[in-house]
Amino acid sequence: MNKSSFFIVGQHAVIEALKNPKRKVLRVFLTEESKKNIHRKSPNKNLLNDVKVYFKTKKELDKYSTKENLLHQGYVAEIEHLEQPLLKEFIKKKENVTLVCLDGVTDPRNIGSLIRSATSFNIDGIIIKERLYPSESKLMYKSSSGAIEYMNIFEVSNINSTLKNLKDKNFWVYGFDGNGDKNFTDIEWKGNNILLFGSEGFGMHQHTSKYADFLVKIDIDNKVESLNISNSAAIVFHHLSYLKKRVD
Repeated sequence: MNKSSFFIVGQHAVIEALKNPKRKVLRVFLTEESKKNIHRKSPNKNLLNDVKVYFKTKKELDKYSTKENLLHQGYVAEIEHLEQPLLKEFIKKKENVTLVCLDGVTDPRNIGSLIRSATSFNIDGIIIKERLYPSESKLMYKSSSGAIEYMNIFEVSNINSTLKNLKDKNFWVYGFDGNGDKNFTDIEWKGNNILLFGSEGFGMHQHTSKYADFLVKIDIDNKVESLNISNSAAIVFHHLSYLKKRVD
């Protein structure tokens, strides 16, 4: 496990990190107003217990966020990485698992927004290439709005071999492509599934797309070439969540 620490900024990112019992929060930098707001949002539990708290002015906190052009909102925290489960252990004895696999997606804002949507609609986890995952990005944490505290992130060394191993363990791989054979809403979505999304502009790598059992698309008006990946993913996640609730 990576024990190195890093800083995150923003109200939701910091508060959700404080709420997460698995997250080690080393220090919190707050304005007087943001401290009051934390207590208002969590009146039955003091989230600042056992945490080193330092009070700063908004101007003093700017140095933690101006480089990335982010609004800190009076909240900055120094945290450690979460210990994420191993993918092979996670899928053992589980049924009807839905995982997202990101092929070449690197933009922290898109990854954070996608994590937020995935958490909102009960996706089980996200697979991403370790080398491309911006694990200490303030922008990713702020874009996820705290949802990253509740999402399983599986960092892998090789996307293709990971997909191959999952296919051997009875997972179906659905690659999302504008030229897909079927609209994704025409799929029954039963069993264990991998939702494979490529990067914006380039899509899935050609070799990676060969591991997809099916290529599916989101049916959009032909006046629009494509959707932002986080928007595309949110549409898919919502549909799958709706189908699951109907079955339950």
